[in-house]
Amino acid sequence: MPVTAATFRRLALGLPEASEGAHMGHPDFRVRNKIFASLAVPDKAWGTVKLAPEQQEVLLAAEPAGFRPAAGAWGRRGWTQVHLASVDAATLESALRMAWRNTAPARLLTNTTR
Repeated sequence: MPVTAATFRRLALGLPEASEGAHMGHPDFRVRNKIFASLAVPDKAWGTVKLAPEQQEVLLAAEPAGFRPAAGAWGRRGWTQVHLASVDAATLESALRMAWRNTAPARLLTNTTR
């Protein structure tokens, strides 16, 4: 079943110490004030997650309808757009967990079993 912005928000905020903020007029999700995901970029049909380039490559190959690199240098660094209607909750949750782990400080990672 495709996900919605509400599902994206719920999954992102369910990660340890995740909080919602805003950046350039779009909702974003942070761990210890560092952004790991955002919503509505480039429009309301999309979310964005902060992946390593290798993680991005795997998701693009596995789910080409659901993921694409962000534009320009951001995409080359691993930022990946998620087409919400084209992914299921389990796939999105996996991408959000990777993004969270890529962003969370090492000390928080060692104290978290998720």
